[in-house]
Amino acid sequence: MQKEIETRFLEIKKDELVKQLISLGAIDKGEEKLEEIIFHAADGSWIGKRKYVRLRKTKDKIKLTYKENKEQTVDSAKEIELEISDLDQCSKFLEKVGLKAMRKLEKYRHTFELGDVTIDIDTWPKIPTYVEIEGPSVESLKNFCNKIGFDWEKRFDGDAREVFRHYGYDLDKVDIITFSEFKEIKSKE
Repeated sequence: MQKEIETRFLEIKKDELVKQLISLGAIDKGEEKLEEIIFHAADGSWIGKRKYVRLRKTKDKIKLTYKENKEQTVDSAKEIELEISDLDQCSKFLEKVGLKAMRKLEKYRHTFELGDVTIDIDTWPKIPTYVEIEGPSVESLKNFCNKIGFDWEKRFDGDAREVFRHYGYDLDKVDIITFSEFKEIKSKE
């Protein structure tokens, strides 16, 4: 499994950050809408365990990713990712092997590259825009933060699930997060 080294900074000013990235020579990879389906074990055993399977569709790719992150630190996430060709068939396959679609998501992601660091500016429904910074080492992330003027001590090492929790949303109780619909799971009590 590949180690993922990333961190986030919340409530950024997107336009200002984009201008700054361009002035530093970052390569603008464009902005696109991402559509995702999150799968957990059908028996519910993965809920709250910080592991899931994600099926993500972009304008030109479909990726299947297994992720786990037990500690929520800058370098604790692990993932296995591969490209697939058919979203619907993959979704059916995952359900047949014992996974269940738990959540449908949408977000806009504007991606930049500066040296060996990838900068993703994520705009989701219901929460402020934030930036995710990913690189080959913690040191590369710190160097980027120095260039851009981000205070390393003010980073947010949690994943998107933790970002939503920070803003008062429990993703275990939400099954649709799109720009046209936000649907919380109704309690069975």
